[in-house]
Amino acid sequence: MSLNCIGANASSLPPLTVVTELSPPNQTFNNGEVGGTSTELVKQILQRAHLKADYHLFPWARAFKVASEKENTLIYSIAKTPLREQNFHWIGPVAKFELGFVTNKYRSDVVVNSLGDAKRYRLAVQRGDIAAEELKRYGFDYVLTSDIERSYQLLIANKVDLVLDDPRYLKSMADTLNLPNDHFRFLFSVPDLSVNGYLAANIQTPAEIVDRLRIAFADIKRTQAYKDVLSGYQ
Repeated sequence: MSLNCIGANASSLPPLTVVTELSPPNQTFNNGEVGGTSTELVKQILQRAHLKADYHLFPWARAFKVASEKENTLIYSIAKTPLREQNFHWIGPVAKFELGFVTNKYRSDVVVNSLGDAKRYRLAVQRGDIAAEELKRYGFDYVLTSDIERSYQLLIANKVDLVLDDPRYLKSMADTLNLPNDHFRFLFSVPDLSVNGYLAANIQTPAEIVDRLRIAFADIKRTQAYKDVLSGYQ
C-alpha cells in the first residue's frame, strides 16, 4: 500500500495526541515546543502518514496513563514488554537506550563495578520506568521521581548517589541542566537495561491510522537520519 494513494483521505481522520517525557537528546522541551532526535523521527513518520497531531511533554507515569486510556493517542519512547504488548499497537523503535549507573564526576567515593556494588548507594529512578521494575527484581531500593530531570536534580544536590542513563546522553543532560558537559560520570552498564524505545498507539486507535503509521515508519526506517538516532550518533 502506498501512502501517496490514500493521502487524499487523510482529512477525514481525527487529529492525534502524542505524549512523551523529557529525555534529552531524544525528547527535549524548548520555548514551549517538544523537540529532540526521537521527536523529529516521530514528526517525520506522522508527516509521511499525512496525519496531524498535538505534542505534549509529561512525567512518564502521566504520559503512560494518558496513552493507555485515551484513543487516538501515541506515546514514545516506550519499551515493549510482555505486560504492555497487548495494550498498544507497536509502530516501531524511535530510540535506543543502553542504561547504566551515573554519578557526579567529583564523587570519587562512588565506585560501582557490579550490581552488588550499586546496591550500597542511594539511587533515583523515574516512576513507571521499566528500569524500576527490573531493579526491584534485583533487590534494589530506590527513590521514585516524576521524571529524569528530577532524578538528576537529586543527584546534583547529592541527595542520591546514582541515577540511570545512557552514557551517550550525559552531555545532553548536562547541557539541559546548564552544567559543564563533563559534570556527570558513567560508572557501570546494566545489560538487562538495554532496550529499544518504541512509538506506540493506544489500542483503540483506528486500524487505518495504525496502518498509515506502520507504512510511514517503514519508509523513515530506511533513512540515514533514522539510522543515526538508533545508533546513538546524535
